Amino acid sequence: MAKLSQLEKYMEHVCEALDHADRHAGFADYGRALMLPIERKSVEPLAAHMDPWNASAKHQSLHHVVANSEWSDEAVLARVREWVTPALKVVQGCYWIVDDTGFPKKGKHSVGVARQYCGQVGKQDNCQVAVSLSLASEQGSVPMAWRLYLPLEWADDKPRRAKAGVPEEVEFATKLEIAQAQIRAAKPAGVPEGVVLADAAYGNDTAFREALNAMQLSYCVGVQSSTTVWTGSDGPQRPAEKEKRGRGRPATRLVRDPHRPPASAKEVALSLPPSAWRTVSWRAGTNQMLRSRFAALRVRAAHRDYKRTHEREEEWLLIEWPRDEAEPSKYWFSTLPAKTSLKTLAHTAKARWLIERDYQALKQEFGLGHYEGRGWRGFHHHASLCIAAYGFLLDQRLKSGGSKKNSARSEAFGLPEGYKPRGSRQDAAPRPRLHRHASISVRSRDRPAPRSLSVLREADGLT
Repeated sequence: MAKLSQLEKYMEHVCEALDHADRHAGFADYGRALMLPIERKSVEPLAAHMDPWNASAKHQSLHHVVANSEWSDEAVLARVREWVTPALKVVQGCYWIVDDTGFPKKGKHSVGVARQYCGQVGKQDNCQVAVSLSLASEQGSVPMAWRLYLPLEWADDKPRRAKAGVPEEVEFATKLEIAQAQIRAAKPAGVPEGVVLADAAYGNDTAFREALNAMQLSYCVGVQSSTTVWTGSDGPQRPAEKEKRGRGRPATRLVRDPHRPPASAKEVALSLPPSAWRTVSWRAGTNQMLRSRFAALRVRAAHRDYKRTHEREEEWLLIEWPRDEAEPSKYWFSTLPAKTSLKTLAHTAKARWLIERDYQALKQEFGLGHYEGRGWRGFHHHASLCIAAYGFLLDQRLKSGGSKKNSARSEAFGLPEGYKPRGSRQDAAPRPRLHRHASISVRSRDRPAPRSLSVLREADGLT
């Protein structure tokens, strides 16, 4: 029996999540095609480069795998994670990174497309948005959960949902709720627990942080400068003990002193003495070490604590204030232990950049945003296949010492001479070359001069 290559072993491992053996070949073909060094990675060009002389049959095979075949995305991503985890060396420490990413889209029929904030273009645009949870370490990271955000206008539109194949059990959920569900699913799945990292779009939400506390997960999440906190001994007090008079129960909620309100994170940062700030480096950049000024202090979050019966636990407020900027630029809350060093806090907060590298590679090298179908299943299947291809090459890179030069990447087959993509006109006549001024010169030469018109006067009753 011939010895299996690493890619074949990997595909066999991942394909165990597909249940039916007849799906394995198409799944493996699609995964290998995504590793090809070609520019566009939607189904048609993948089929053309995999088997140019039988592109139509290959197209049908790949399209069936991604758009029609009923296999579990969660099960596939779990197999990918299991394979990559040893190379990530998570026993030395790891992170769970929450984030979302957008895909600009035209029209209104692709599942989940709506006018919403798209990080890829940095503004509101017509796009799809997906929420992900990644397992990361100092060595690298890989997405382990992926879910399309379905805007309310889609969630409530039954005809459009049915046409796009949105499962009946899928209801409207905010991005925060999707992220919490992904984290809850990872807890019992045997994933090595890590510090949860997220930007301020997630970290600024008090309910999100409280949910992480309830799951006994440490976090280091971004917050806005306006987030209010208590420092030192300041904070709300328990109501004074009073004799019960008449009906009703004694007050139990915390009471704030109206003359000593909580301070915003920015106010706290500006009040710190110069000695509180230290320059910390966290990783090597392209040309030099990345470093900035940081300060950290223990605080209690103050958001609506007057509705609580107990004070919140202390946590870290980490602040970044680059030396060349007029005011602090970023803020984080962290539940890392009280003895954690400033360097460790800064390093942990900045580890979220790993997800940016994931998205960059998945979009630029594996065609994450190239799927042209409109359905729910195809959107998620294509993403799972992209992550599977990315996971294999990440594992190979880490096992080879971190080198990006990887012999496991497939070579693209050259298209045969005269090949035309599906749907193109085989007998189309070549278009003549046009001169941009040709129509102007012909019109001015052949068209008769316009007749002059008499000037209309007010005296004629016209104005």
